[in-house]
Amino acid sequence: MANVVELTYYPIKGCAGTSASEALVTPAGLAHDRSFMVVSEEGVYRTQRRDPLLAVVQPEITGDGYRLRLRAPGREPVDIEVDTVGAPRPVDLFGTAYQGIDQGDPAAVWLSDLLGSPSRLVRVPQEHDRVTGGRTPGTSGYADSSALHVLSRSTLDQLHRKLAERGAHPLSMERFRPNIVIDGWDEPHTEDRAHRITVGGAELGYAKLAIRCAVTLVDQRSGSRAGPEPLRTLAGYRRAAEGGVAFGAKFAVLRTGKVSVGDDVIVSRWGESEL
Repeated sequence: MANVVELTYYPIKGCAGTSASEALVTPAGLAHDRSFMVVSEEGVYRTQRRDPLLAVVQPEITGDGYRLRLRAPGREPVDIEVDTVGAPRPVDLFGTAYQGIDQGDPAAVWLSDLLGSPSRLVRVPQEHDRVTGGRTPGTSGYADSSALHVLSRSTLDQLHRKLAERGAHPLSMERFRPNIVIDGWDEPHTEDRAHRITVGGAELGYAKLAIRCAVTLVDQRSGSRAGPEPLRTLAGYRRAAEGGVAFGAKFAVLRTGKVSVGDDVIVSRWGESEL
């Protein structure tokens, strides 16, 4: 029987994740996941593609979502009272216009100093009505696309075998930034074919393959780019029909509920891989 072995949510897009033993699955994914985003002064999103140092920012958010602490190695933390009702400002995410509530100057100064470029922190407004695509439509906060990224250990194990054949070192799971890690699927990339799954009290619908980008090249501990892997190796066996390389799958939320480490993963509908 397959089961959940890791749960991680990422309060700020592009920043470090928080491991959890249990989490609420909301319509937009794990509670607090990508509910904040760092933007330029003009409102354009920042990610590790261009700002790899985001990886060393360690956000800590309270369960009610009203207090946020930003930490990073060698820097004094900053505490923020989260603004959820302020006037939204325009922000840009991959060329699409959204709204964000600015979280004030202390967060902006702290992030600007760390990244070496003027930056602001914004939060998803309550009226955020983003619609995500794929085979199962849904919604999400400031995630790249769908609400949840699912990855299995067998998928990573296969990559490790192929990296070893090249004389390359294994990579940690955090390099791929999944929300839910599943063990017990013996065949790699089973998540590509699990088109409807029940996990704890939640039900998820397959949306699309996770197409990988330069974020996978960033060492998540140091915030620095660390060479051509895994994209070089993935290009040899995981090229997607739509372009790029695929590793993991994205899911939309069909039913909200609590999910915990150790929960069984039940597949109620299988399908063909889009690869």
